[in-house]
Amino acid sequence: MPLEKDEDLAKFLKDVDEISMLVQGFNSDDPLVREKAFSNADLRIASKPQVEEVEGCRTVVNKMLVNTSPSSQTSPLPPMEEQSQGGFMAALEQDAGERAKKRKENEALANALKAMGNEAFAKGDYETAVLRYSEGLDRLKDMQVLYTNRAQAHIKLEKYKEAITDCEWALRCNETCVKAYVLMGKAYLGLKNYGEAKKCYQKILEIDPKQEKLVKGYLNQVEFNEHKALREQKAQEAFELGKTTAVSVKELLQKLSKPDQMPAYYAGGIRLLIEVMEDCTERTIFRTCNGFNVIGDNKIISRCLETPGKDPLEDDLCIAVVTLWNEVCKGNEENQQALIFLTSAVGCIFNLLLSGVPAIRNECLSLLVHFSQTENGRLLLIDHVDLPRLLQCLLGLVSLSNTQAGVAVGLLASLAVEEKCKIHLRSNFCKTALPSFLDVLRNIKTINPAVVPEFIAVMLSLSVDAGIRRQMAHSAECWDACLATMQDKCQAPGQEVDCTDTLVALLSLMVNLGLEPSEVIQERAVKVTSLCLALLSSKNGAILTKSVGVLSRILKHCSLAVAEAVKGGAVKKLIRLLKAGGQITSGYAVKALAACTHSSSQAQEELVMSDKKFSLLIKLLGSENEITAGNAALCLGDCVAVPGAASSLLKSDILKVLLTYARGDAKEVALQQNAAIALGKLCKAEPRIVSVRNRRSCRPKHLERSRLPTTVLISSSDGSCTFFLNNYCGGIWIQLICVLSLLTF
Repeated sequence: MPLEKDEDLAKFLKDVDEISMLVQGFNSDDPLVREKAFSNADLRIASKPQVEEVEGCRTVVNKMLVNTSPSSQTSPLPPMEEQSQGGFMAALEQDAGERAKKRKENEALANALKAMGNEAFAKGDYETAVLRYSEGLDRLKDMQVLYTNRAQAHIKLEKYKEAITDCEWALRCNETCVKAYVLMGKAYLGLKNYGEAKKCYQKILEIDPKQEKLVKGYLNQVEFNEHKALREQKAQEAFELGKTTAVSVKELLQKLSKPDQMPAYYAGGIRLLIEVMEDCTERTIFRTCNGFNVIGDNKIISRCLETPGKDPLEDDLCIAVVTLWNEVCKGNEENQQALIFLTSAVGCIFNLLLSGVPAIRNECLSLLVHFSQTENGRLLLIDHVDLPRLLQCLLGLVSLSNTQAGVAVGLLASLAVEEKCKIHLRSNFCKTALPSFLDVLRNIKTINPAVVPEFIAVMLSLSVDAGIRRQMAHSAECWDACLATMQDKCQAPGQEVDCTDTLVALLSLMVNLGLEPSEVIQERAVKVTSLCLALLSSKNGAILTKSVGVLSRILKHCSLAVAEAVKGGAVKKLIRLLKAGGQITSGYAVKALAACTHSSSQAQEELVMSDKKFSLLIKLLGSENEITAGNAALCLGDCVAVPGAASSLLKSDILKVLLTYARGDAKEVALQQNAAIALGKLCKAEPRIVSVRNRRSCRPKHLERSRLPTTVLISSSDGSCTFFLNNYCGGIWIQLICVLSLLTF
């Protein structure tokens, strides 16, 4: 930006501030402040030279005239201080109105020029974009977006200093402009001023702490470029000092650049090149000397990579090339990036993975492992490789009964944990990726048993994403494959279970899929329940927990499954698990038990017989986990309907506990509702429960300080009763009062 334009804008902003202060003074209630404001306004007006427009130039002219022959009829003008305040304010308002009108016109023109600049930027015409943004700033010097847009265009033109200046002006217009700091960071990065670039990105966190993920990405980019520059500097120094291996890299690349040689010529040269790759210095020189293009653009080499397995000599060359890529990409993210941007290399990865030559597959898998070992490397694969096709190729190797299967599954696992991988697959997972996973699952007997659990864990990792999980849960083929595998791995109840790790992984996947209710699950709920009941006799704690977890998700969707569970003795088994303890297992078990008692009177009776004084449920009501407490309240509400069951609670403090939850102390709305409903059912089943008042509370420790609501019992002639409660808590109290007011004793 020219210096005079900077000074003009600074002067303009200063004038705006001064005029604002004058206007505030005019409107002050203090006469002294108003008088001072008018005095300053007089001085400001008197100090401004008038401007006379002359064609082709702009001239300042002193318009003060001296009347050498005054007329006696001419009356002198009154002094400035004697002018009326009203007249001055009217003039000032007229001037402000004209300025506002002019600014509105300038805003319209500036926005039109901004749109033209954006259009040129989108077309890649950055010079024109800069011109249009500059024209817009001539119209409106304090338009922040024009500065940031022009800075972005300057960065594209590698005019980094100009971009930094634009960002500074944008920050003068708005000191919290995140985009200005982002672009300034990029400009400093272009100038290789890594320290200032980091400061710019860290400043964003001070403005908006929620941008942590964005800032982390930018800081990683700065570190990447800084590390890259340092390596290149060291490599250049080594080359200039005449390090033998460094010089050899350049000489060998020159020889390999000869076209139309025999495959053996290139294979020999590449192997010599591999031998001199001692450390990062040689790897960096390989990249800076255009080594990737020397290899990738060679027609003979490209042909070998595209059709491996046809000729032994060409296969030997193919192995040499991939081994070289392995060597130069080992621990070198800059080289990994250079390779992934090489179109010919990315295109041949799939051919290499599917090659019938084991040595070629081994080298290609090793290459992908180098990428998978860092977050940047994994993201390079996800962003620049056809991800569904890559997964298909890797899944095709899982069925191999050798070490390649383990490597392939490890690669799948490393990619599946990345959020970006899930985002790429989410839109059409059911068609692009799921069929390949299911093919492996259906043929699981042919897979090396050691990799099966890890393979299923990959599916579990992907199912963490809600979109992918929904597609899997609604897939009949997916559930059928899971059930077939589960049935194959299960033995009769009471016996030891083989393939423990496989069953735990499979049950974990089914627990996750159970989060998505669907007709597919309902249709298979009875079979799932039967298989899980058999596993409740296992001595393995992980299998027990996961089996109960599946039941807790399945039973609530299907009454037939509940009948199957009750018939199979699920109530007694679940109570036994609850008594044994374990936070996760207890949470699943009480949820499954609540599903049973909610739909089955037989389950209610069995629970009452096993827990006559409801000591187990009362204990669970005191759980700090409100989901567990809510399910316990649901069980209690269902079971007090069993004749005589509620009487066992007369000497307990269950009334106060339920009131504490129902009044709104609980964070979970479901717990409040279940407590309110249980309270209503309890009062209906045993009217005497309401006469127990002012008893010392035996509430859970985390509720001991909660103030209980006052309760007043009003009995009418027809025997109905209503609880009136203080601390009204909205819809929960409405529900509770409606329930209780309808009770008849």
